[in-house]
Amino acid sequence: MYVPGGIPLPSKSSARLAALTVAAVCSAASTVVLTSPAHADSVRIHDIQGTTRISPYAGQQVTDVTGIVTGVRTYGSSKGFWMQDPNPDADPATSEGVFVFTSSTPKVASGDAVTVSGTVSEYVPGGTSSGNQTVTEITKPTITVVSGGNAVPAATVVSARSVPGAYAPAGDAAANGSVNALPLRPSRYALDYYESLEGMNVQVADARVVTATDPYTELWVTVKPYENRDRRGGTVYGSYDSQNTGRLQIQSLGSTAAFPVANVGDTLAGTTTGPLDYNQFGGYTLVANQIGTLKSAGLERETTEKQKRGELAVATYNVENLDPADATFEEHAAAIVHNLQSPDIVSLEEIQDDNGATNDGTVAADRTVTKLIDAIVAAGGPKYAYRSIDPVNNADGGEPGGNIRQVFLFNPERVSFTDRAGGDATTAVGVTRDHGKAALTLSPGRIDPANAAWTSSRKPLAGEFVFRGRTVFVIANHFNSKGGDQGLTAQYQPPARSSETQRHQQEALVNGFVKDILDIQKNADVIALGDINDFEFSDTAKILEGDGELWSAIKSLPESERYTYDYQGNSQVLDQILVSPSIRRGCDFEYDSVHINSEFHDQISDHDPQVLRFQP
Repeated sequence: MYVPGGIPLPSKSSARLAALTVAAVCSAASTVVLTSPAHADSVRIHDIQGTTRISPYAGQQVTDVTGIVTGVRTYGSSKGFWMQDPNPDADPATSEGVFVFTSSTPKVASGDAVTVSGTVSEYVPGGTSSGNQTVTEITKPTITVVSGGNAVPAATVVSARSVPGAYAPAGDAAANGSVNALPLRPSRYALDYYESLEGMNVQVADARVVTATDPYTELWVTVKPYENRDRRGGTVYGSYDSQNTGRLQIQSLGSTAAFPVANVGDTLAGTTTGPLDYNQFGGYTLVANQIGTLKSAGLERETTEKQKRGELAVATYNVENLDPADATFEEHAAAIVHNLQSPDIVSLEEIQDDNGATNDGTVAADRTVTKLIDAIVAAGGPKYAYRSIDPVNNADGGEPGGNIRQVFLFNPERVSFTDRAGGDATTAVGVTRDHGKAALTLSPGRIDPANAAWTSSRKPLAGEFVFRGRTVFVIANHFNSKGGDQGLTAQYQPPARSSETQRHQQEALVNGFVKDILDIQKNADVIALGDINDFEFSDTAKILEGDGELWSAIKSLPESERYTYDYQGNSQVLDQILVSPSIRRGCDFEYDSVHINSEFHDQISDHDPQVLRFQP
């Protein structure tokens, strides 16, 4: 499972994490200590917002700031309301809206004309360590309702025409890459454009859904109909240098009961209107008080082709923390049998131990795997056999107590497994020469499990299979997550990808192991697959591919079809199957990213499985 941080997301109604102005930070509470704040009389909202991301009035008291209430948030820990000046200035860089943080349920209604006095603060969703941008707010307010029932300021239309194609300016090198102090150029950069609308009433029309509704009742749309669109309605993420600028998160300001349950490719027909917020779970967010009507695109789950008699079908599938208490076994089994057409070998990632997240020292996963195998048989599939190695308790990352690991399923009627005893959680598998060909010293075995590169991370599982007399080496991987990486809307541009450091070390070890095999047997069939947790164009993939030892087969697909995961409106690659030169040069292979999960609101995993079919 991938989230930035690689951990389950906390509730969106969890406590406010931090507030920041331009003074010193109190480490105990992540709030700012203000020293003798200045005083400013009768400023307007656009004065408070200013022409950069940090208010020129941050830390100061303001009085009698006027505006019309455009939205009221009565839930969660960020209770308050948005207000907007109905008489804007002529500067497109200055927002006319601002959030007033009341901490308790505000006693105002949409359409109220109000005056507000309080302290201007810069709040950092997720805390300063997140690297997120700040939200300009008025805190500790004194509120006077002047009148009610006023017309809400007309919504600014966010459209393909209004959002620039360039994503963000390069950050200030003198400020560690921060864009906070840079002047906003809303006609040039998308992040500057959205920032210039922070707190204002905005609107999108006939917006295409590019990430399905999630359990937190939010979804993502794009206002750019043709921006890197894939054939199923999503928006493909294909480069660090070319961000998809039309993406926008949608949440509900009111009851979530009527929030649309959408899949990728659906449309929010008509208009969706509300204040533009910024939060830690995706950045700029339209908090809708009016949501368009859901128009279904009728997206259906894919089914791959059945392998031919002489073809070996190898798949990878992240089953997202599967344990015996889950209710998804029948659905996973049906997916493997019907959508994946019962591959000969299936590398499973995120198989948890026999009591899931119960943290009592249990590491065996026999019940978990057997329950899945039985469900596959019940679904009409083969009676798979399996091989795996139990990890050291709580040493491989993931959910505490869960002890996730990789597992090989294989159909013994089609393929055999070469067992060589001695493989355990801490013993390293090696490569030896046997009758002039490469062989593993242990099968199954783990690659260099004591190496610091695998600290709190899953160790690769290597195994030897035989299909129609030909040995195939398979390496199942689940590399370090993207935990700790800064978000695409961070104040630091380009955002730091700190998780790459460990992942690069891991990829180098796996590539070195594959090289050991190929040094002995140049024409060996080697497959490295799994949850690579990085893109096919990334440095991570380049290190794993090395000097041609491996090649990511997803690159055989058109760029518009390269995705296995959908995150924040970007359809992207995390799962890969990499092959050695003997498989690639044979040209008798087919690769399929089987879209059964990532695009759907009722997904049973957040990853799509991948299938490779080839003739050894």
